[in-house]
Amino acid sequence: MASRPALKIYYDASCPLCRAEFHALKDADDDDRLVLVDCSERLFADGCADRDGVDRAAMMEAIHVRDASGNWYRGVDAFQKIYTTMGMHSLARFWGSTRLRPALEPSYAWFARNRQPLSRLRLHRAFGWLMRRLALNARKRQTASDSDP
Repeated sequence: MASRPALKIYYDASCPLCRAEFHALKDADDDDRLVLVDCSERLFADGCADRDGVDRAAMMEAIHVRDASGNWYRGVDAFQKIYTTMGMHSLARFWGSTRLRPALEPSYAWFARNRQPLSRLRLHRAFGWLMRRLALNARKRQTASDSDP
């Protein structure tokens, strides 16, 4: 069991797609590596973020993650960090690919800007199911490798 959470994820809980993804990850987080922080409330404030100059407007524009050492990750880098922490190495490699970065950055920015209208398509149900499966599979692989001599 980790003594401190590895990551604080600042996300828009008012977005069904965001909520589905991060709650699916948290459901598979037996080691309490993740802390979910809803930054969608208009009066949201966070002492660490304020001290580091990261405001709510920036968090609502793109996903933000703060690790246990106080380092901040935003957008594509945040997803790479999240999936690495959760042992979802294929997704981490995808988000961390330097070859895909020129396409991932603008694609993520478009997605983030349009997350609420996209959520109206009710994709969050399928997306939540998929993320839950991927996270649980990663947990099973980790458990199996931990029990190997």
